[in-house]
Amino acid sequence: MKNKVLIKLIVPELDETFDIFIPVNEVIWKIKKLMIKSISDLSGVDLNSQENYALINKDNSRIYSNNEIVINTDIRNASELILISIFVI
Repeated sequence: MKNKVLIKLIVPELDETFDIFIPVNEVIWKIKKLMIKSISDLSGVDLNSQENYALINKDNSRIYSNNEIVINTDIRNASELILISIFVI
């Protein structure tokens, strides 16, 4: 499991939390896409994959850029991340 980290994902839109393993060698936009698909499957609620979502660290309020690779961020085991939909004007 050296290539994955276990995170706690908070989804305020559903008022639920999920424990998810994410690969450390992927970019954030792919991780968000996988999270949205997984959450939709697990919760039975269809999250709109066409919307923009932000991935935010709960501890330090850092918003992760889509092109960052997970291993180059501060995301580690037991990190608490928030997945929230955003509106782009």
